[in-house]
Amino acid sequence: MINVSIYKNAENLVTGFKLSGHADYSEYGSDIVCAAVSALVINTINSIENFTSDRFSLDQDEKKGFIEFHVISDLSNNSNLLISSLILGLQGIAEEYTEKYIRLTQVKSQ
Repeated sequence: MINVSIYKNAENLVTGFKLSGHADYSEYGSDIVCAAVSALVINTINSIENFTSDRFSLDQDEKKGFIEFHVISDLSNNSNLLISSLILGLQGIAEEYTEKYIRLTQVKSQ
């Protein structure tokens, strides 16, 4: 299962996320749930890097199915929109494929 932690600040804005695990929907290389989640996450990070001036921290381990992303500067409107779009996409996947494959939880950031 892919576990997604969504980090929100005191203003209830999403400032980061952590994903761990694999969906195990299908065998490695043909798992459409993992592929969809990976595409959304990678596109979001690349978009924030290329279209905003926000600074962020990123830690990842592809083999373990782990990625952690945090905006470490003030959160711009563009990054907020991009991360919100990611969350919407992940929620759609969770609704379509049930919590057997992906689970989202919200965490208050420090």
